[in-house]
Amino acid sequence: MTQPHQPTAIIGAGIAGLACARVLDAAGLPVTLFDKGRGPGGRMSSRRLPEATLDLGAQFLSVRDATFATAVEAWRAAGCLAEWPTSLWSVDEQGWRRHRDDLTRLCGTPRMSALPRHLAEGLDLRLATRIAGLERDARGWWLVDAEDQRHGPFTRVVVSAPGPQAEALVEPHDTALAEACAAVIQRPCWTAWAVFDAPLAAPPGVDDDWQAVRMNAPALRFAVRNHLKPGRGDQPESLTLLANLEWSQARLEDGPETVAEALLDAFRRALPGGELPEPVAMGAHRWRYAQPDVFAAGEAINVDYRLSASGLALCGDGWRGPRIEDAWLSGHHLGEALAAEANRPPSPTPDASRRKGHPAP
Repeated sequence: MTQPHQPTAIIGAGIAGLACARVLDAAGLPVTLFDKGRGPGGRMSSRRLPEATLDLGAQFLSVRDATFATAVEAWRAAGCLAEWPTSLWSVDEQGWRRHRDDLTRLCGTPRMSALPRHLAEGLDLRLATRIAGLERDARGWWLVDAEDQRHGPFTRVVVSAPGPQAEALVEPHDTALAEACAAVIQRPCWTAWAVFDAPLAAPPGVDDDWQAVRMNAPALRFAVRNHLKPGRGDQPESLTLLANLEWSQARLEDGPETVAEALLDAFRRALPGGELPEPVAMGAHRWRYAQPDVFAAGEAINVDYRLSASGLALCGDGWRGPRIEDAWLSGHHLGEALAAEANRPPSPTPDASRRKGHPAP
């Protein structure tokens, strides 16, 4: 039987936090999510411009794990995922060529944020609430937001934020968790975007409707045509350009305009003719903690969350790997552990032991 009154707070409504919350909610356990953003999703967020919708973080998800595959099929049936890209290319010094492998790739429809919004349906989600600190008293854990408002009490607090942000929250209360956070390196990534006044011309031998290309350039690693994603056929030509991590680190404090121009120029140089239509709008977004290096401290991949006796827990891609699948599995596994803990019968009190004819411990 589930023990009563075991509310859990989850800081961060990205895919890991949402996965954890869904397991707890399905088990009948009260859970509240807090996120500093205007909507759920974290790095699965999208930007809506007057001209176009742009995915600025993850561009698609891929499927390897059987448990995740089952969840993906349910999301496809719900209409928030569709297979994409179906025209994927690679480019290097020898030119453009079609990329082929056996992976299933899907994107959110009509935008990547459709999936986290679907997962958030029916959950207690507090948006535009940045949690600045944690406090604990006899009643449990309290979350203190940036406006000095307190939320709680909670039996458990799950932090699904990137390692450096999680470390700042748990360090005053749990040294072991803080040290674990410090051991995971989070690498930054710049993402640029551009909307054009005309369609791109396809390179020779390449599909006119090519959808994405893997790059092998010092600055640029991936380019995506947003208007060729499912549900976006009525918007103009638009690109999302993902920078290489090393390049992003070296230019971490550059301005968005400078970064956008540099990445667009890198893409232009990858085109045989070097010609692009005129951009009508462009910009860039910096993900300071975009991709974890989970093996930096020799961490085993199957230890994909942290659960402490202090009442604090950690999940997210930093504990498993950089893919959406990794983040979801981390949160899902932590949710299962928390639900199992809540359903575990409480240890008998000394008085109860005596009543049952057992010696007191």
